[in-house]
Amino acid sequence: MVIESMAADGLYRSQFSTGVSNGGLTAHPGGDRWRWESRLFEGRYDDEASDRPVYGAWNRRADPYGGAIRFGSSYVRLRPEAVTRATFCFPDSVFEPTDFGDADLLPLLCHIADGSDFDDLDECVEAHVHGAVRFDSHVEAVVLDPCFADTDIGDTAGRLGCPIEFHAGFRANPDAFAPDYRGAHIVDLARSLGDELTPEVVGDAARGGAHPPQSIKQVWHCLARYGRTIS
Repeated sequence: MVIESMAADGLYRSQFSTGVSNGGLTAHPGGDRWRWESRLFEGRYDDEASDRPVYGAWNRRADPYGGAIRFGSSYVRLRPEAVTRATFCFPDSVFEPTDFGDADLLPLLCHIADGSDFDDLDECVEAHVHGAVRFDSHVEAVVLDPCFADTDIGDTAGRLGCPIEFHAGFRANPDAFAPDYRGAHIVDLARSLGDELTPEVVGDAARGGAHPPQSIKQVWHCLARYGRTIS
């Protein structure tokens, strides 16, 4: 699992190093992610893989679920000093934004995000942390869904070298999902996975390989949108 690799080398790595993502998989020379970064960072990383920035979000509302739940149920909360070596943009870099800069631009970016009509899975202010991110020195806490307590994932997280916390959890019956959000077929798929979905259930389905990965990702979008146990 990804978290096992994180625990093994103590680093939070970019998609260019790992080849895995809960977003698009275009982090290779000439790919879309490579092209977006080349534009944003003026070619600084064009010939790099291991030293590229890692992506996150500015959690402008101090949401206990994190600043970018579209990408997963758990998140890494960095120490405050990380902001001094971060850049930010809105909207997501997939849209090739023109509003981009360092922390001085955050008030403007947050204002634009607050006024956007984006779905709440898509309105995050994207962050890029430049330089290494080590769990034992740069991370304030890893925040997990409570479904991972007393599991292999929770146990592995305990070896990261940083504090582990839990938020209130994502949990929902698929009947709570609006069919027009990601499609009635995604709701049907969600129902086939069980009467109560958690991130662990969705993750097991993703690893099982019985369903298209994109469809399982959209089941996660539904759980993220409708399954927060606190608002």
